Amino acid sequence: MGSLIIGGNSRPVFGFPGGVHPPEHKTDSSEAPIRVAPLPPRLVLPLSQHAGAPAEPVVAVGERVLKGQLVAKAKGVVSANVHAPSSGTVTAIELRPVQHPSGLEQPCIVIDTDGRDEWIAHAGISDWQSRDPAELVALFREAGIAGMGGAGFPTAVKVAPRKPIDQLILNAVECEPYITADDRLMRERARDVVEGLKILRHILKPREVLVGIEDNKPQAIAAMRQAMDGTGMEVVVVPTKYPSGGEKQLIENLTGKEVPSGGLPADVGVVCCNTGTAHAVFRAIEHGEPVISRITTLTGDALARRGNVEALIGTPVIDLLRDAGIDERKLHRLVMGGPMMGFTLQSPAVPVVKTTNCLIAASAAELPDPAPEQPCIRCGACAEACPASLLPQQLYWFSKAGEFDKAQDQHLMDCIECGACAYVCPSSIPLVQYYRYAKGEIRKKQAEERKAERAKQRFEARKARLEAEHAEREAKRKARAEAAKKRAEAPAATAVSAPAVDEAVLARLKSASLSASSEYKAAVKALKDAEANGGADIDALTRHVEELKARADAAKAAVRAAQQGEAPAAAPAAPAIDLEKLKHEVGEASSAYKAAVRAAKEAEDAGAANAGELRAHAEQMKQRADELKAKLRDAKAEAPAAAAVAPAVADTAATAPAAAEVSAPPAAPAIGPEQMKQLKAAVATSTRQYKEAVAALETAERAGADNLDALQARVDGLKQKADDAKAALEAVVAQMKAAAGNKES
Repeated sequence: MGSLIIGGNSRPVFGFPGGVHPPEHKTDSSEAPIRVAPLPPRLVLPLSQHAGAPAEPVVAVGERVLKGQLVAKAKGVVSANVHAPSSGTVTAIELRPVQHPSGLEQPCIVIDTDGRDEWIAHAGISDWQSRDPAELVALFREAGIAGMGGAGFPTAVKVAPRKPIDQLILNAVECEPYITADDRLMRERARDVVEGLKILRHILKPREVLVGIEDNKPQAIAAMRQAMDGTGMEVVVVPTKYPSGGEKQLIENLTGKEVPSGGLPADVGVVCCNTGTAHAVFRAIEHGEPVISRITTLTGDALARRGNVEALIGTPVIDLLRDAGIDERKLHRLVMGGPMMGFTLQSPAVPVVKTTNCLIAASAAELPDPAPEQPCIRCGACAEACPASLLPQQLYWFSKAGEFDKAQDQHLMDCIECGACAYVCPSSIPLVQYYRYAKGEIRKKQAEERKAERAKQRFEARKARLEAEHAEREAKRKARAEAAKKRAEAPAATAVSAPAVDEAVLARLKSASLSASSEYKAAVKALKDAEANGGADIDALTRHVEELKARADAAKAAVRAAQQGEAPAAAPAAPAIDLEKLKHEVGEASSAYKAAVRAAKEAEDAGAANAGELRAHAEQMKQRADELKAKLRDAKAEAPAAAAVAPAVADTAATAPAAAEVSAPPAAPAIGPEQMKQLKAAVATSTRQYKEAVAALETAERAGADNLDALQARVDGLKQKADDAKAALEAVVAQMKAAAGNKES
């Protein structure tokens, strides 16, 4: 597309495809100065006023808060803090209707104001030019700054791109009809906006800074050019055309660059921010003020006093309308946002949020109900108007037919939902509604696929863990059976020299070596996963791997020494384990895992970008907790066995008969069929109970239950019970076999 120079620009404007020219209706509200809205008696603060995960309350009902005080903390990377817009008392934390077309209810903090408007202690930074950019970005996050042009993406995330930035663009286009909040802000506070832009330039260090403004705002253009004189930044005037304020359209307009399908502006070296966002950056850095208010346009035929107000976040919409002189008899539709991309409010009780740039109280003549939908006549007007160069007609057919894969192949997700296609449609087809429905179904399907993939990974991890535990139990069982068989077959004279005790020690050493090796391998895998996912606990995992390797090497050395006939006491056995300390470590690991599961689940529910990272971290925490639990089980199992060896040797030596009497092997105890049946039944019952307890524990872990410690204790107890029952049965069987062999000889 060609370029042209307009409006006194020193650089060309490249334009973008499509676009429409709806009636502007801007002079209805742009001529009056910004006024301060009255302090409402009650503020309602939604915990989700931004893209990403909702914030988490840090105040309680009945608590008095001050103006600017943090009341809800950002949860996760893509989230934003929420602050008290005025002083008062928290009277509720409950579900309330919020800014959503369906009147959806979400958790909100309700503050009854006290009229004192008392600030917390706060101060700005006068020497921000000498501060590290990371420090300033951290202040953005603390101030709860999010994009104030409509999307609400947290600014602290947006100004931390992974690639170098060529252009920083201030989106001051404000192309949608009726909205004049940015226009008045630039006219009256141009210096503040430019100072905020300077701070962003200091952080991003772009090659150039451009301010895009439509040519229907001559006063704002003049004010910004005067404020930017000598700064090296440039105002670029663009032709009035909707939606020239779309992020990708503005980038193409000013730079000629096209953001790739599915990509972000940072992919082409550009960062865009809104005029209101730059103003919020200035207030946060130079005055230390969080985002507690915004400029909002109040307009529409049903209002007597139209204009722009600086309203506190959380102010009920009805309070602003009453202050503007609403005539409820004339009110036909109440729209939040512009007429093209805004939505009709179901209730005027919803609050103003960080992204509320306009409220339109329209009469029936001003915004009439849409005409009935008619069949598509395939005129192609929608394709000509689409600023993203899509095929709206094809997307409509695929969305309507539920063929979402085909719609996705036609780049449905690149649709910016500007409404230009629906605006020009002669059949009055609500195209954007079809696209939003299809996008929602696609996102739902993708979320289910991610959930299924995570379930598959958990299943495979569980399967591998159970196989390892089975192999470990089988090795221990064989070692116990072999030791019992040798004890039963050995003559008394040999028993005096305690070879059976040596075999038992060797079996235990082998089992300990196998367990230590398994723990070491699992820890190595956990470390590799953490390194791949950028985990924060890599140093701790590395130390854990080194400790387990040393323990595994010592256990192997002990086995070799025992096989060569050296005294087991002299072998470098594994260090003594403090059971109480190990129990404490298991508890801490379990708590960390539960917290990670809850964080991942909440991030998934909120559709946060870091949900996958949090889920991977939860899996690492689970693996760590499982390792410690296995270690605790082994420690409990080995402790009584180790203590029993010495007495067994002593008893054998003390009660050994004379040399002439030791030639006969010890007689096996008389075990009848009924006793054998009881032993087998005990093994079956204890094994079944253990498996049921393991299944219950895994179900609770997936659900993030709070009673995991109690369930784990039950699993450990039942495992010990099952192992004891198996050992008793194996010992009896071995003795009976030995007795039968002696009779035959």
